[in-house]
Amino acid sequence: MPETYDVIVIGGGAVGCMVARFLSRYRLSILLIEKEADIGMGASSANSAIIHAGYDPLPGTLKAKMNVAANLMWDTLAGELNIPFERRGDYVVAIGPKELPKLELLLEQGRRNGVPGMHIISAEEMRHREPNINPDVSGALWAPTGGICDPFAISIAAAENAVQNGVRILLETAFEDFIMDGKRIVGIKTNRGDFGCRWAVNAAGLYADVVMHKAGVRPEFKITPRRGEYCILDRAEITVNNVLFPVPSDISKGILVTATLHGNTIVGPNAQDIEDKEDRAVTYDGLGELWDGAHKLVPSLSPRHVIAVFAGLRASGNAPCETPGVDYNHDFIIEIPREVQGLVNLGGIESPGLTSAPAIALRVIELLKEAGEKLEEKPDWQPIRPPRPRFRDLPHEEQKRLIALDPRYGRIVCRCEMVTEGEIVAEIHAPIPARTYDAIKRRTWLGTGRCLGSFDMPRVVDILAQELGVSPLAITKKGPGSEFLVRPTKQVEG
Repeated sequence: MPETYDVIVIGGGAVGCMVARFLSRYRLSILLIEKEADIGMGASSANSAIIHAGYDPLPGTLKAKMNVAANLMWDTLAGELNIPFERRGDYVVAIGPKELPKLELLLEQGRRNGVPGMHIISAEEMRHREPNINPDVSGALWAPTGGICDPFAISIAAAENAVQNGVRILLETAFEDFIMDGKRIVGIKTNRGDFGCRWAVNAAGLYADVVMHKAGVRPEFKITPRRGEYCILDRAEITVNNVLFPVPSDISKGILVTATLHGNTIVGPNAQDIEDKEDRAVTYDGLGELWDGAHKLVPSLSPRHVIAVFAGLRASGNAPCETPGVDYNHDFIIEIPREVQGLVNLGGIESPGLTSAPAIALRVIELLKEAGEKLEEKPDWQPIRPPRPRFRDLPHEEQKRLIALDPRYGRIVCRCEMVTEGEIVAEIHAPIPARTYDAIKRRTWLGTGRCLGSFDMPRVVDILAQELGVSPLAITKKGPGSEFLVRPTKQVEG
Protein backbone atom coordinates (compact mmCIF):
# COMPACT_ATOMS: atom_id res chain seq x y z
CA MET A 1 0.00 0.00 0.00
CA PRO A 2 1.37 3.48 -0.87
CA GLU A 3 1.85 6.15 1.76
CA THR A 4 -1.43 8.05 2.02
CA TYR A 5 -2.10 11.70 2.82
CA ASP A 6 -5.18 13.83 3.20
CA VAL A 7 -3.78 16.39 0.74
CA ILE A 8 -0.98 16.28 -1.81
CA VAL A 9 0.14 19.62 -3.26
CA ILE A 10 1.71 19.29 -6.71
CA GLY A 11 4.25 22.08 -7.20
CA GLY A 12 6.62 23.94 -4.89
CA GLY A 13 6.40 27.48 -6.22
CA ALA A 14 5.00 30.45 -4.31
CA VAL A 15 1.39 29.32 -4.76
CA GLY A 16 1.97 25.68 -3.83
CA CYS A 17 4.05 26.62 -0.78
CA MET A 18 1.45 29.11 0.42
CA VAL A 19 -1.30 26.52 -0.01
CA ALA A 20 0.72 24.03 2.06
CA ARG A 21 1.48 26.65 4.69
CA PHE A 22 -2.12 27.75 5.18
CA LEU A 23 -3.45 24.17 5.07
CA SER A 24 -0.94 23.20 7.78
CA ARG A 25 -3.17 25.09 10.20
CA TYR A 26 -5.58 22.16 10.15
CA ARG A 27 -5.47 18.54 11.28
CA LEU A 28 -4.47 17.20 7.88
CA SER A 29 -1.62 15.02 6.69
CA ILE A 30 -0.05 16.96 3.82
CA LEU A 31 2.62 16.16 1.25
CA LEU A 32 4.09 18.71 -1.16
CA ILE A 33 6.04 17.41 -4.15
CA GLU A 34 8.40 19.45 -6.33
CA LYS A 35 10.17 18.09 -9.41
CA GLU A 36 13.23 20.33 -9.06
CA ALA A 37 16.09 20.11 -6.56
CA ASP A 38 14.78 23.02 -4.48
CA ILE A 39 11.67 24.99 -3.69
CA GLY A 40 10.72 27.90 -5.94
CA MET A 41 12.84 27.12 -9.00
CA GLY A 42 10.12 27.74 -11.62
CA ALA A 43 8.21 30.95 -12.32
CA SER A 44 8.70 31.99 -8.68
CA SER A 45 12.46 32.23 -9.21
CA ALA A 46 12.50 34.83 -11.98
CA ASN A 47 10.12 37.77 -11.77
CA SER A 48 9.94 41.46 -10.92
CA ALA A 49 9.67 40.95 -7.14
CA ILE A 50 6.68 43.30 -7.02
CA ILE A 51 3.67 43.11 -4.70
CA HIS A 52 1.11 44.68 -7.02
CA ALA A 53 -1.46 47.17 -5.77
CA GLY A 54 -4.22 45.73 -7.98
CA TYR A 55 -5.18 48.45 -10.46
CA ASP A 56 -3.97 46.55 -13.53
CA PRO A 57 -6.27 43.46 -13.63
CA LEU A 58 -9.64 43.88 -15.31
CA PRO A 59 -12.49 44.39 -12.81
CA GLY A 60 -14.51 41.24 -12.22
CA THR A 61 -11.65 38.83 -12.91
CA LEU A 62 -10.21 36.43 -10.37
CA LYS A 63 -6.89 38.18 -10.98
CA ALA A 64 -8.35 41.44 -9.68
CA LYS A 65 -10.10 39.84 -6.70
CA MET A 66 -7.09 37.76 -5.59
CA ASN A 67 -4.61 40.59 -6.17
CA VAL A 68 -6.43 43.14 -4.03
CA ALA A 69 -7.34 40.66 -1.28
CA ALA A 70 -3.75 39.39 -1.03
CA ASN A 71 -2.13 42.83 -1.13
CA LEU A 72 -3.63 43.58 2.28
CA MET A 73 -2.16 40.39 3.75
CA TRP A 74 1.50 41.02 3.06
CA ASP A 75 2.44 43.16 6.08
CA THR A 76 1.21 40.50 8.50
CA LEU A 77 2.52 37.64 6.41
CA ALA A 78 6.00 39.17 6.09
CA GLY A 79 6.11 39.61 9.85
CA GLU A 80 5.02 36.04 10.55
CA LEU A 81 7.42 34.47 8.06
CA ASN A 82 10.27 36.91 8.79
CA ILE A 83 10.79 37.78 5.14
CA PRO A 84 11.80 41.17 3.70
CA PHE A 85 8.97 43.34 2.38
CA GLU A 86 8.63 47.09 1.88
CA ARG A 87 5.41 48.85 0.98
CA ARG A 88 7.11 51.55 -1.09
CA GLY A 89 4.22 52.20 -3.44
CA ASP A 90 4.56 52.30 -7.21
CA TYR A 91 4.11 54.67 -10.14
CA VAL A 92 2.66 54.28 -13.62
CA VAL A 93 4.51 56.97 -15.53
CA ALA A 94 3.05 58.75 -18.56
CA ILE A 95 5.60 60.08 -21.03
CA GLY A 96 4.32 62.85 -23.26
CA PRO A 97 0.77 64.27 -23.42
CA LYS A 98 -0.74 61.34 -25.39
CA GLU A 99 -0.22 58.86 -22.53
CA LEU A 100 -1.67 61.06 -19.81
CA PRO A 101 -5.39 60.19 -20.40
CA LYS A 102 -4.58 56.50 -19.90
CA LEU A 103 -3.75 57.20 -16.28
CA GLU A 104 -7.35 58.23 -15.62
CA LEU A 105 -8.55 54.91 -17.05
CA LEU A 106 -6.18 52.98 -14.79
CA LEU A 107 -7.21 55.09 -11.80
CA GLU A 108 -10.88 54.30 -12.38
CA GLN A 109 -10.08 50.61 -12.90
CA GLY A 110 -8.13 50.53 -9.65
CA ARG A 111 -10.98 52.17 -7.77
CA ARG A 112 -13.44 49.61 -9.16
CA ASN A 113 -11.10 46.86 -7.94
CA GLY A 114 -11.01 48.39 -4.46
CA VAL A 115 -7.42 49.63 -4.47
CA PRO A 116 -7.10 52.33 -1.77
CA GLY A 117 -5.22 55.63 -1.83
CA MET A 118 -4.54 55.99 -5.54
CA HIS A 119 -4.21 59.39 -7.16
CA ILE A 120 -2.53 61.11 -10.09
CA ILE A 121 0.44 63.37 -9.46
CA SER A 122 1.84 66.10 -11.69
CA ALA A 123 4.93 65.91 -13.86
CA GLU A 124 6.69 68.33 -11.55
CA GLU A 125 5.91 66.18 -8.50
CA MET A 126 7.10 63.04 -10.30
CA ARG A 127 10.40 64.69 -11.20
CA HIS A 128 10.78 65.67 -7.55
CA ARG A 129 10.11 62.12 -6.31
CA GLU A 130 12.38 60.42 -8.87
CA PRO A 131 15.17 62.69 -10.14
CA ASN A 132 16.22 60.08 -12.73
CA ILE A 133 12.84 60.10 -14.49
CA ASN A 134 12.51 61.08 -18.14
CA PRO A 135 12.11 64.89 -18.22
CA ASP A 136 9.28 64.43 -20.76
CA VAL A 137 7.10 62.88 -18.03
CA SER A 138 3.57 64.31 -18.18
CA GLY A 139 2.22 62.82 -14.94
CA ALA A 140 2.02 59.57 -12.99
CA LEU A 141 -0.47 57.35 -11.21
CA TRP A 142 0.65 56.80 -7.60
CA ALA A 143 -0.46 53.61 -5.81
CA PRO A 144 0.79 53.64 -2.19
CA THR A 145 -0.11 50.00 -1.51
CA GLY A 146 2.41 48.62 -4.02
CA GLY A 147 5.45 46.94 -2.56
CA ILE A 148 8.70 45.10 -3.22
CA CYS A 149 9.68 41.70 -1.86
CA ASP A 150 12.18 38.87 -2.09
CA PRO A 151 10.40 36.24 -4.23
CA PHE A 152 12.88 33.51 -3.29
CA ALA A 153 12.28 34.11 0.41
CA ILE A 154 8.51 33.95 -0.06
CA SER A 155 8.49 30.38 -1.37
CA ILE A 156 11.20 29.13 0.96
CA ALA A 157 9.78 30.73 4.10
CA ALA A 158 6.23 29.53 3.42
CA ALA A 159 7.54 26.01 2.81
CA GLU A 160 9.69 26.05 5.94
CA ASN A 161 6.74 27.21 8.02
CA ALA A 162 4.67 24.40 6.51
CA VAL A 163 7.38 21.90 7.51
CA GLN A 164 7.40 23.36 11.04
CA ASN A 165 3.71 22.52 11.17
CA GLY A 166 4.01 18.94 9.99
CA VAL A 167 3.97 19.12 6.18
CA ARG A 168 6.26 16.69 4.38
CA ILE A 169 8.15 18.01 1.33
CA LEU A 170 9.74 15.79 -1.30
CA LEU A 171 12.10 17.41 -3.80
CA GLU A 172 13.18 15.86 -7.12
CA THR A 173 9.75 14.21 -7.13
CA ALA A 174 7.95 14.64 -10.45
CA PHE A 175 4.21 14.10 -10.91
CA GLU A 176 3.44 11.53 -13.61
CA ASP A 177 -0.25 10.67 -13.36
CA PHE A 178 -3.29 10.36 -11.12
CA ILE A 179 -4.50 7.13 -9.56
CA MET A 180 -8.25 6.98 -10.11
CA ASP A 181 -11.12 5.03 -8.59
CA GLY A 182 -13.83 5.75 -11.14
CA LYS A 183 -14.10 9.54 -11.20
CA ARG A 184 -12.35 10.03 -7.87
CA ILE A 185 -8.65 10.76 -7.43
CA VAL A 186 -7.21 8.42 -4.80
CA GLY A 187 -3.52 9.05 -5.37
CA ILE A 188 -0.72 10.13 -7.65
CA LYS A 189 2.11 8.41 -9.51
CA THR A 190 5.57 9.99 -9.35
CA ASN A 191 9.12 9.11 -10.37
CA ARG A 192 9.64 8.12 -6.71
CA GLY A 193 6.65 5.85 -6.41
CA ASP A 194 2.94 6.13 -5.70
CA PHE A 195 1.25 8.16 -2.97
CA GLY A 196 -2.36 7.96 -1.89
CA CYS A 197 -4.52 11.01 -1.13
CA ARG A 198 -8.07 12.23 -0.64
CA TRP A 199 -7.31 15.59 -2.28
CA ALA A 200 -4.73 16.70 -4.82
CA VAL A 201 -3.98 20.38 -5.36
CA ASN A 202 -2.71 21.21 -8.83
CA ALA A 203 -0.23 24.05 -8.28
CA ALA A 204 2.12 22.96 -11.07
CA GLY A 205 2.65 26.41 -12.60
CA LEU A 206 3.78 26.12 -16.22
CA TYR A 207 2.72 22.46 -16.20
CA ALA A 208 -0.70 22.96 -14.61
CA ASP A 209 -2.38 22.25 -17.95
CA VAL A 210 -0.56 18.90 -18.23
CA VAL A 211 -1.64 17.94 -14.70
CA MET A 212 -5.31 18.85 -15.16
CA HIS A 213 -5.46 17.03 -18.50
CA LYS A 214 -4.25 13.86 -16.73
CA ALA A 215 -7.41 14.14 -14.64
CA GLY A 216 -9.61 14.71 -17.71
CA VAL A 217 -10.29 18.32 -16.77
CA ARG A 218 -10.42 21.33 -19.15
CA PRO A 219 -9.00 19.65 -22.26
CA GLU A 220 -9.24 22.98 -24.09
CA PHE A 221 -7.03 24.79 -21.55
CA LYS A 222 -3.46 25.51 -22.61
CA ILE A 223 -0.62 27.30 -20.92
CA THR A 224 1.62 29.27 -23.26
CA PRO A 225 4.94 30.18 -21.64
CA ARG A 226 5.48 33.92 -21.77
CA ARG A 227 9.17 34.68 -21.49
CA GLY A 228 10.32 37.85 -19.81
CA GLU A 229 13.94 39.00 -19.87
CA TYR A 230 15.60 41.14 -17.21
CA CYS A 231 18.82 43.06 -16.51
CA ILE A 232 20.25 43.68 -13.04
CA LEU A 233 22.34 46.81 -12.59
CA ASP A 234 25.27 47.34 -10.25
CA ARG A 235 24.05 49.26 -7.23
CA ALA A 236 27.39 51.05 -6.97
CA GLU A 237 26.75 52.70 -10.35
CA ILE A 238 23.05 53.61 -10.39
CA THR A 239 20.26 53.75 -7.83
CA VAL A 240 16.58 54.11 -8.63
CA ASN A 241 14.57 54.33 -5.42
CA ASN A 242 11.09 53.75 -6.82
CA VAL A 243 8.98 51.22 -8.70
CA LEU A 244 8.36 52.74 -12.13
CA PHE A 245 5.88 51.18 -14.57
CA PRO A 246 5.20 52.47 -18.08
CA VAL A 247 1.63 52.86 -19.31
CA PRO A 248 0.67 49.20 -19.93
CA SER A 249 0.01 47.51 -23.25
CA ASP A 250 -2.76 45.05 -24.08
CA ILE A 251 -0.61 42.02 -23.17
CA SER A 252 1.78 43.24 -20.51
CA LYS A 253 2.40 45.72 -17.72
CA GLY A 254 5.38 46.76 -19.79
CA ILE A 255 9.10 47.10 -19.18
CA LEU A 256 9.57 48.61 -15.75
CA VAL A 257 12.50 50.07 -13.91
CA THR A 258 12.39 49.17 -10.25
CA ALA A 259 14.32 49.29 -7.05
CA THR A 260 14.92 46.03 -5.19
CA LEU A 261 15.26 45.14 -1.52
CA HIS A 262 18.93 44.38 -2.15
CA GLY A 263 19.76 47.84 -3.49
CA ASN A 264 20.08 46.95 -7.16
CA THR A 265 17.99 48.36 -9.99
CA ILE A 266 16.15 45.88 -12.26
CA VAL A 267 14.99 46.52 -15.82
CA GLY A 268 12.32 44.28 -17.41
CA PRO A 269 10.46 42.24 -18.36
CA ASN A 270 9.48 42.12 -22.00
CA ALA A 271 6.84 39.59 -23.11
CA GLN A 272 7.50 36.87 -25.69
CA ASP A 273 5.09 33.97 -26.14
CA ILE A 274 7.08 30.79 -26.79
CA GLU A 275 6.38 27.04 -26.94
CA ASP A 276 9.14 25.49 -24.84
CA LYS A 277 8.30 25.50 -21.12
CA GLU A 278 11.99 25.26 -20.24
CA ASP A 279 13.36 27.95 -22.58
CA ARG A 280 14.83 30.66 -20.36
CA ALA A 281 17.29 31.95 -22.95
CA VAL A 282 18.21 35.62 -22.98
CA THR A 283 18.21 37.01 -26.53
CA TYR A 284 20.01 39.84 -28.27
CA ASP A 285 16.76 41.27 -29.63
CA GLY A 286 15.10 40.91 -26.23
CA LEU A 287 17.82 42.88 -24.49
CA GLY A 288 17.49 45.60 -27.11
CA GLU A 289 13.78 45.77 -26.38
CA LEU A 290 14.52 46.04 -22.66
CA TRP A 291 16.77 49.03 -23.10
CA ASP A 292 14.34 50.81 -25.39
CA GLY A 293 11.73 50.47 -22.65
CA ALA A 294 14.12 51.37 -19.84
CA HIS A 295 15.36 54.52 -21.55
CA LYS A 296 11.80 55.68 -22.08
CA LEU A 297 11.44 55.87 -18.29
CA VAL A 298 15.01 56.59 -17.15
CA PRO A 299 17.22 57.85 -20.00
CA SER A 300 20.38 57.88 -17.87
CA LEU A 301 20.47 54.10 -17.42
CA SER A 302 23.41 52.44 -19.18
CA PRO A 303 23.95 48.83 -20.28
CA ARG A 304 27.53 49.26 -19.05
CA HIS A 305 26.22 48.94 -15.50
CA VAL A 306 24.61 45.53 -16.05
CA ILE A 307 26.02 42.81 -13.79
CA ALA A 308 23.58 40.00 -14.69
CA VAL A 309 20.82 39.07 -17.11
CA PHE A 310 18.17 36.40 -16.74
CA ALA A 311 14.79 35.32 -18.10
CA GLY A 312 11.68 33.99 -16.42
CA LEU A 313 8.57 32.27 -17.74
CA ARG A 314 4.99 33.21 -16.88
CA ALA A 315 2.22 30.62 -17.03
CA SER A 316 -0.11 32.46 -19.40
CA GLY A 317 -3.37 30.52 -19.79
CA ASN A 318 -6.41 30.84 -22.01
CA ALA A 319 -9.15 30.51 -19.39
CA PRO A 320 -12.05 32.98 -19.81
CA CYS A 321 -13.23 35.09 -16.91
CA GLU A 322 -16.37 33.48 -15.46
CA THR A 323 -17.92 36.74 -14.25
CA PRO A 324 -20.89 37.53 -16.53
CA GLY A 325 -20.24 40.45 -18.82
CA VAL A 326 -16.46 40.44 -18.44
CA ASP A 327 -14.77 39.67 -21.75
CA TYR A 328 -11.31 38.44 -20.73
CA ASN A 329 -9.51 35.25 -21.76
CA HIS A 330 -6.44 35.00 -19.53
CA ASP A 331 -7.91 34.68 -16.04
CA PHE A 332 -6.80 32.52 -13.12
CA ILE A 333 -8.40 29.10 -12.64
CA ILE A 334 -9.20 28.39 -8.98
CA GLU A 335 -11.76 25.61 -8.75
CA ILE A 336 -12.90 22.18 -7.70
CA PRO A 337 -14.00 20.82 -11.10
CA ARG A 338 -17.20 18.82 -11.47
CA GLU A 339 -15.69 16.24 -13.83
CA VAL A 340 -13.56 14.58 -11.15
CA GLN A 341 -13.66 14.31 -7.37
CA GLY A 342 -10.69 15.08 -5.16
CA LEU A 343 -8.99 17.76 -7.25
CA VAL A 344 -8.38 21.42 -6.46
CA ASN A 345 -7.34 22.94 -9.77
CA LEU A 346 -5.14 26.04 -10.00
CA GLY A 347 -4.07 27.17 -13.46
CA GLY A 348 -2.93 30.18 -15.46
CA ILE A 349 -1.42 31.75 -12.35
CA GLU A 350 0.67 34.38 -14.12
CA SER A 351 1.19 37.94 -12.90
CA PRO A 352 -0.09 38.98 -10.37
CA GLY A 353 0.29 35.37 -9.17
CA LEU A 354 3.13 36.02 -6.71
CA THR A 355 1.17 38.84 -5.09
CA SER A 356 -2.02 36.76 -5.07
CA ALA A 357 -0.51 33.57 -3.62
CA PRO A 358 -1.78 33.93 -0.02
CA ALA A 359 -5.30 34.85 -1.15
CA ILE A 360 -5.31 31.89 -3.52
CA ALA A 361 -4.32 29.67 -0.58
CA LEU A 362 -7.27 30.98 1.48
CA ARG A 363 -9.59 30.39 -1.48
CA VAL A 364 -8.41 26.77 -1.63
CA ILE A 365 -9.41 26.38 2.00
CA GLU A 366 -12.83 27.91 1.26
CA LEU A 367 -13.34 25.51 -1.64
CA LEU A 368 -12.48 22.51 0.52
CA LYS A 369 -14.98 23.63 3.15
CA GLU A 370 -17.64 24.18 0.49
CA ALA A 371 -16.96 20.64 -0.75
CA GLY A 372 -17.77 19.28 2.71
CA GLU A 373 -14.26 18.93 4.13
CA LYS A 374 -14.46 19.43 7.90
CA LEU A 375 -11.29 21.32 8.69
CA GLU A 376 -10.33 21.27 12.36
CA GLU A 377 -7.72 23.79 13.48
CA LYS A 378 -4.62 22.63 15.33
CA PRO A 379 -4.34 24.23 18.77
CA ASP A 380 -0.55 24.29 18.43
CA TRP A 381 -0.29 25.69 14.89
CA GLN A 382 2.71 28.01 14.72
CA PRO A 383 2.46 30.86 12.19
CA ILE A 384 5.88 32.30 13.07
CA ARG A 385 8.93 31.15 11.15
CA PRO A 386 12.04 31.88 13.23
CA PRO A 387 14.56 34.10 11.46
CA ARG A 388 18.19 33.16 10.93
CA PRO A 389 20.96 35.74 11.36
CA ARG A 390 21.89 37.88 8.38
CA PHE A 391 25.37 39.06 9.30
CA ARG A 392 25.54 42.11 7.04
CA ASP A 393 22.32 43.53 8.52
CA LEU A 394 23.39 43.26 12.16
CA PRO A 395 24.80 46.12 14.25
CA HIS A 396 28.51 45.78 14.97
CA GLU A 397 28.04 44.70 18.59
CA GLU A 398 25.62 41.95 17.58
CA GLN A 399 28.07 40.78 14.92
CA LYS A 400 30.75 40.46 17.60
CA ARG A 401 28.42 38.47 19.87
CA LEU A 402 27.44 36.16 17.01
CA ILE A 403 31.11 35.50 16.13
CA ALA A 404 31.85 34.73 19.79
CA LEU A 405 29.09 32.09 19.74
CA ASP A 406 30.13 30.66 16.36
CA PRO A 407 33.44 31.75 14.77
CA ARG A 408 32.15 30.70 11.32
CA TYR A 409 30.14 33.94 11.28
CA GLY A 410 33.46 35.78 11.29
CA ARG A 411 34.60 34.22 8.01
CA ILE A 412 33.34 36.17 4.98
CA VAL A 413 32.84 33.90 1.97
CA CYS A 414 31.04 36.30 -0.40
CA ARG A 415 32.70 39.70 -0.26
CA CYS A 416 30.25 41.53 -2.52
CA GLU A 417 27.24 40.66 -0.37
CA MET A 418 29.03 40.05 2.96
CA VAL A 419 27.77 36.48 3.39
CA THR A 420 29.54 34.41 6.01
CA GLU A 421 30.37 30.73 6.37
CA GLY A 422 28.05 30.60 9.39
CA GLU A 423 25.08 31.69 7.26
CA ILE A 424 25.89 29.12 4.58
CA VAL A 425 26.12 26.30 7.11
CA ALA A 426 22.84 27.40 8.73
CA GLU A 427 21.05 27.15 5.37
CA ILE A 428 22.50 23.72 4.66
CA HIS A 429 20.97 22.49 7.92
CA ALA A 430 17.70 24.48 7.67
CA PRO A 431 14.22 22.86 7.74
CA ILE A 432 14.47 22.63 3.93
CA PRO A 433 18.20 22.03 3.47
CA ALA A 434 20.05 24.03 0.83
CA ARG A 435 21.94 21.32 -1.08
CA THR A 436 23.06 23.18 -4.22
CA TYR A 437 24.96 26.39 -4.95
CA ASP A 438 21.84 28.10 -6.28
CA ALA A 439 19.88 27.04 -3.19
CA ILE A 440 22.49 28.82 -1.04
CA LYS A 441 22.34 31.79 -3.42
CA ARG A 442 18.54 32.11 -3.20
CA ARG A 443 18.60 32.03 0.60
CA THR A 444 21.58 34.28 1.34
CA TRP A 445 21.99 36.39 -1.83
CA LEU A 446 25.55 35.09 -2.08
CA GLY A 447 27.00 35.29 -5.59
CA THR A 448 24.70 38.09 -6.77
CA GLY A 449 27.15 40.98 -6.61
CA ARG A 450 29.34 42.31 -9.38
CA CYS A 451 31.71 39.30 -9.29
CA LEU A 452 28.75 36.90 -9.74
CA GLY A 453 30.27 34.27 -7.47
CA SER A 454 33.77 34.24 -8.99
CA PHE A 455 35.38 34.48 -5.56
CA ASP A 456 32.95 32.49 -3.44
CA MET A 457 32.06 29.49 -5.64
CA PRO A 458 35.08 27.25 -4.82
CA ARG A 459 34.65 27.87 -1.10
CA VAL A 460 30.88 27.23 -1.24
CA VAL A 461 31.47 23.93 -3.07
CA ASP A 462 33.91 22.94 -0.34
CA ILE A 463 31.50 23.87 2.47
CA LEU A 464 28.60 22.03 0.84
CA ALA A 465 30.70 18.89 0.37
CA GLN A 466 31.94 19.00 3.96
CA GLU A 467 28.53 19.61 5.54
CA LEU A 468 26.67 17.12 3.33
CA GLY A 469 29.37 14.48 3.69
CA VAL A 470 29.84 13.99 -0.06
CA SER A 471 32.59 14.44 -2.62
CA PRO A 472 33.03 17.90 -4.15
CA LEU A 473 32.39 16.16 -7.48
CA ALA A 474 28.78 15.61 -6.35
CA ILE A 475 28.06 19.30 -5.69
CA THR A 476 25.82 20.93 -8.31
CA LYS A 477 24.74 24.39 -9.31
CA LYS A 478 21.02 23.60 -9.45
CA GLY A 479 20.56 19.84 -9.27
CA PRO A 480 21.56 16.67 -11.16
CA GLY A 481 23.27 17.44 -14.45
CA SER A 482 24.80 20.74 -13.30
CA GLU A 483 27.88 19.44 -11.44
CA PHE A 484 30.69 21.97 -11.12
CA LEU A 485 33.59 19.51 -11.20
CA VAL A 486 34.37 16.41 -13.25
CA ARG A 487 37.62 15.17 -11.65
CA PRO A 488 40.33 16.21 -9.21
CA THR A 489 43.06 18.47 -10.59
CA LYS A 490 45.95 16.58 -12.28
CA GLN A 491 44.06 13.26 -12.22
CA VAL A 492 45.14 11.23 -15.22
CA GLU A 493 42.49 9.01 -16.79
CA GLY A 494 43.35 5.51 -17.93
